Amino acid sequence: MAMEVTMMLMNAQSVDGTVRKQAEESLKHFQEQNLPSFLLSLSGELANEEKPVDSRKLGGLILKNALDAKEQHRKFELVQRWLALDSSVKAQIKSCLLQTLSSPVHDARSTASQVIAKVAGIELPHNQWPELVGALLSNIHQLPPHVKQATLETLGYLCEEVSPDVVDQDHVNKILTAVVQGMNSSEGNNDVRLAATRALYNALSFAQANFSNDMERDYIMRVVCESTLSSELKIRQAAFECLVSISSTYYDKLAPYIQDIFNITAKAVKEDEEPVALQAIEFWSSICDEEIDIIEEYGGEFSAESDIPCFYFIKQALPALVPLLLETLLKQEEDQDQDEGAWNLAMAGGTCLGLVARTVGDDIVPLVMPFIQENITKPDWRQREGATYAFGSILEGPSPDKLTSIVNVALNFMLSALMKDPNNHVKDTTAWTLGRIFEFLHGSTVDTPIITQANCQQIITVLLQSMKDAPNVAEKTCGALYFLAQGYEDVDSSSPLTPFFQDIVQALLTVTHREDAGESRLRTAAYETLNEVVRCSTDETALMVMQLAPIIMTELHQTLESQKLSSDEREKQNELQGLLCGCLQVMIQKLGGSEPTKYVFVQYVDQMMGLFLRVFACRSATVHEEAMLAIGALAYAIGADFVKYMPEFYKYLEMGLQNFEEYQVCAITVGVVGDICRALEDKVLPYCDGIMTHLLKDLSSNQLHRSVKPPIFSCFGDIALAIGENFEKYLMYAMPMLQSAAELSVHASGVDDEMAEYTNLLRNGILEAYSGIFQGFKNSPKTQLLMPFSPHILQFLDSLYMEKDMDDVVMKTAIGVLGDLADTLGGNAGSLIQQSVSSRDFLNECLSSDDHLIKESAEWAKSAISRAISV
Repeated sequence: MAMEVTMMLMNAQSVDGTVRKQAEESLKHFQEQNLPSFLLSLSGELANEEKPVDSRKLGGLILKNALDAKEQHRKFELVQRWLALDSSVKAQIKSCLLQTLSSPVHDARSTASQVIAKVAGIELPHNQWPELVGALLSNIHQLPPHVKQATLETLGYLCEEVSPDVVDQDHVNKILTAVVQGMNSSEGNNDVRLAATRALYNALSFAQANFSNDMERDYIMRVVCESTLSSELKIRQAAFECLVSISSTYYDKLAPYIQDIFNITAKAVKEDEEPVALQAIEFWSSICDEEIDIIEEYGGEFSAESDIPCFYFIKQALPALVPLLLETLLKQEEDQDQDEGAWNLAMAGGTCLGLVARTVGDDIVPLVMPFIQENITKPDWRQREGATYAFGSILEGPSPDKLTSIVNVALNFMLSALMKDPNNHVKDTTAWTLGRIFEFLHGSTVDTPIITQANCQQIITVLLQSMKDAPNVAEKTCGALYFLAQGYEDVDSSSPLTPFFQDIVQALLTVTHREDAGESRLRTAAYETLNEVVRCSTDETALMVMQLAPIIMTELHQTLESQKLSSDEREKQNELQGLLCGCLQVMIQKLGGSEPTKYVFVQYVDQMMGLFLRVFACRSATVHEEAMLAIGALAYAIGADFVKYMPEFYKYLEMGLQNFEEYQVCAITVGVVGDICRALEDKVLPYCDGIMTHLLKDLSSNQLHRSVKPPIFSCFGDIALAIGENFEKYLMYAMPMLQSAAELSVHASGVDDEMAEYTNLLRNGILEAYSGIFQGFKNSPKTQLLMPFSPHILQFLDSLYMEKDMDDVVMKTAIGVLGDLADTLGGNAGSLIQQSVSSRDFLNECLSSDDHLIKESAEWAKSAISRAISV
């Protein structure tokens, strides 16, 4: 087999499909038959200078894919599989890989670098291959340039793969020394400098100790800044990428360098090529992100002992930074509005300007207004578009007081430009700017309304007219209408949009049928806007929403009739079905939620449910989600009557709960189970065995994405609330799962923000389950069954209180569970609660909370506890 491996690898890249398929099968067979021999052959192929480049490269890639996978459970299997291999086999493979780093063939070296990093990612955390870093660094200064380049590339990949805590500080120092020396201008070879600069980017997260030392930090910063001036474009770009990363990782260490960095970035933005200039702008966007976060977190009031003081770099740079960014707005590309993934200097500059406005607020307005006034009426479209983009970019951040008077003057101008400007770009940006005006300066929170009886009709007329414009302009116009409607969502009685409701709906439906509605996301935008217009409508237009329902149902019906579609057409049809189901969901919520329309609405329910079931029968993931959500809304709207659809719907509910691959579908289905429990109450009982079986299976699967687990626990609570003491037979399965998850969730949060957020979601799901179970058993003769679990639950609440890292949502649910426990178990719980270490402190803390929801929950818990203790 090993002899033929070259042949197989070459054939696997053949243009002839049959040859390729056969080679892939042979490789797969070889791997299954004899894994050690297979991996050895691949590493031997990669290391062998006499083999063709293509077979070496593919051999290395297959080896890399045998060590790592995107899916967590698969990755875990591959790691275990490697660790279980015979150590002499692993030693041979690693030796081949290290040897390949000195190959004259670039592709072979680069592939070996990636594979070494993957092996290190598995072995270093298990204290294996401790000699690797030493071996890579041993004589890095004496090596020929191509080997030095490969070694630095390997160090870069290594830092990307392993977490900083598995490399000791001594090794970190040596890696950084090698990398920074490789970047130095005294290094004559540009390939080496580029590899070193890219390696530093990955190594920055390891450099905490080094950045805390003034001398070391100065040296690293000097070398990075010098690299931004290299004659080689890729090195300059990589050096700016390092600066962007430093700006977020080491924001608090930047003050001594910020003036120099401003000069370097300004020069790059004005004079350098686009890839470099974009990174130079990104540096300032990144600083804005940091300062926005700090100011939001501390509410703008810094106490002396604040951990991360804000240095107000943006505020200080304003007078020079804003003109620099405004200049970039005039460097647009001709076709940027048609290209979805477009990103260029003008777009980056406008994005950064928007972040600057959010960082400094009112101070930006006087710096930008002269640019707008000077350019907004110029004959060159670039100047008009740049001025409009500048205006749209500063609408979020400054106070409405500062902007309202300017916007009132600008509004007429913008409406006229949207209708009359000869240039597509200018119209596109004008429609976007109108959308931003309606998003940030219109609605119940703004004191001075921008939209009045006097101008409302003109605004609607212009928007409906512009929906007939080119797809990119029409799409942005739909967006403007979306925010216009949203601004009236809190209006109870009469909405200024009511007189135009029919025209708006008609115009949006017309857009969805345009021949070119597939371009620029136009069809999707039109349906999203239609949904928002319906969602924010008042009772005055309920009848018109009623008449819209059969139109949308007919459209959905038509999509189900089309036969024999190509895969491309089927994808479009699926997307359309998803949009139409989404539309019906909003109508169900609107019509089913209000008494006058509820009775008329019921006549459509059979037909709607029939359509949703047919959509499921087409079996496609995207549609599944929207149809599932619509059914959840339907169940909520019609309550116990939903039971008649359960026999036919249940199989699709099961399919959704079993859909591990598309975990969003699974998560949505779990949510719909909750809706159905609330709607059917104890009528859901006949289906509970099946549902609980699937939920328990989901929880114990290591294939299901972790984000679905918290809603599954909440769902236990929904089921218990619905079926009450009938939940008894599930206690022996559900409670141990809840207990082990509870123990895990107490100590899991400190790792990073994402983990902390997930841990709080998990805690909340577990607490909602406990709450539902206690409430479900209340007043039942079987409450005694919950006694054995109570000490553990109280202990869980104690631990959460001690950890001091609950968010407000968890705090409210947790204090609620304490109340539920006391309320359901009564006197039996009294002594347990009195023995609990921190329930009294926890209760007092919640009673004095600023959050009125926590306070309310705590007051209820207090009365339940005092009843329980007095028994």
